Amino acid sequence: MTDIKLHNSLSGKKETFIPHDPSHIRLYACGPTVYNYAHIGNARMAVVFDLLVAVMRRAYPKVTYVSNITDVDDKIMAAAAETGTPIDDITAKYTRIYNEDMAALGVAMPDIQPHATAHIGDMIALIQRLIDRGHAYEAAGHVLFHVPSFDAYGRLSRRSRDEQVAGARVDIAPYKKDAADFVLWKPSTEEQPGWDSPWGVGRPGWHIECSAMAEKHLGLPFDIHGGGADLKFPHHENEIAQSCCAHGHENDLSSFARYWVHNGFVTVSGEKMSKSIGNITLVHDLIAAWPGEVLRLTLLSAHYRQPLDWSAETLAQNRAFLDGLYRTLYDLKAITADNISGHAIPADVKNALYDDLNTPKALATLKALARHAAEEKTPESKAALLAAGHILGVLKHDPADWLGYGHDDDSDAAEIEDLLQQRADARAAKDFARADDIRDLLASRNIVIEDTPQGAKWRRT
Repeated sequence: MTDIKLHNSLSGKKETFIPHDPSHIRLYACGPTVYNYAHIGNARMAVVFDLLVAVMRRAYPKVTYVSNITDVDDKIMAAAAETGTPIDDITAKYTRIYNEDMAALGVAMPDIQPHATAHIGDMIALIQRLIDRGHAYEAAGHVLFHVPSFDAYGRLSRRSRDEQVAGARVDIAPYKKDAADFVLWKPSTEEQPGWDSPWGVGRPGWHIECSAMAEKHLGLPFDIHGGGADLKFPHHENEIAQSCCAHGHENDLSSFARYWVHNGFVTVSGEKMSKSIGNITLVHDLIAAWPGEVLRLTLLSAHYRQPLDWSAETLAQNRAFLDGLYRTLYDLKAITADNISGHAIPADVKNALYDDLNTPKALATLKALARHAAEEKTPESKAALLAAGHILGVLKHDPADWLGYGHDDDSDAAEIEDLLQQRADARAAKDFARADDIRDLLASRNIVIEDTPQGAKWRRT
């Protein structure tokens, strides 16, 4: 088996992946806070980890992937106050929409999708262990992690003490022992969601949620943790601090997660996504205008650790790329390629993905496989193309439907066929103006005519 290599954010270098238990690979990725629609940056994490899990499933006998839902958070409370909608209704709505939108991008559901509100007891127990070990303290109804108690704090993000304080955007509160200390538990008013705890009615801080849920569902240590690069500090830094210190492993950061994988940022036409600029790009809007496979391919078109610039031009390029692949498959429709799910991943694609998910190289190989299939026209070459596409999460549609040739359920098919016959009659009578008028009429309805040696064909764009 080819070794899988991953860039480990903890060490800062690409390493050969050595699982804690080869019989069971365990991964965790931080999921969404469900108060609004997911943007394309959220989707990049989901697609990257979906691919990573798919690669691991091909290499190991058992894989468990956990990605959480944060359904208690100040942003959710603010959305409830602003709209007058109960919190449970907001979180249920946006959890459903998130899962539907990611499914449109070909993202499979994680094996376990824990909700923070179902793990409050686990969080309280973890906080108590931190207090007992001298890493956390109660003050003014809050419980805070005492950052100076953990000498290794900052090792993941490689931030200095000053950078830690500045980057965390901490509130200077009189009850804090240190400016960098962060909240594990906070008090709730009667209007806010809250749970009984040894420190009064309150709710958890954001960081403690993932520490508790990862440990609950994967055990410690597990193999891979990650998410977007924006989570590296403070969220993932704080998770390491909480989980290592709670179990007395202050000098072994791999006792929580052995490898850390972070995907790069998504910009929009060269600018960072920002509410002030007004360029937040929502997946929910994109899937109404573009096929999910085009969005997925665009998210995979750059190496996952590199920045990705999102633009209409890039989407159009990837649509054209997919159209070309589907055109090849359409031309090979008479050739049967069986058992695609069990077909081995072509070696060059496998080697690219095993090398830190090198998707640009894998996509270049996919293009070469399409050329080879078009030339060879064999079941083996077609199967190789489909197998390569499927591991990347594309080429899963019927080529005729993708290209617009699927007319069985088209209510206008009879009318269009009649117009094509009228055009053929006009051309035979050398009435080219009438033939052009019919072409233009169909074009205005997003129907393309293709003249072939076998006669005119039509498809919807």
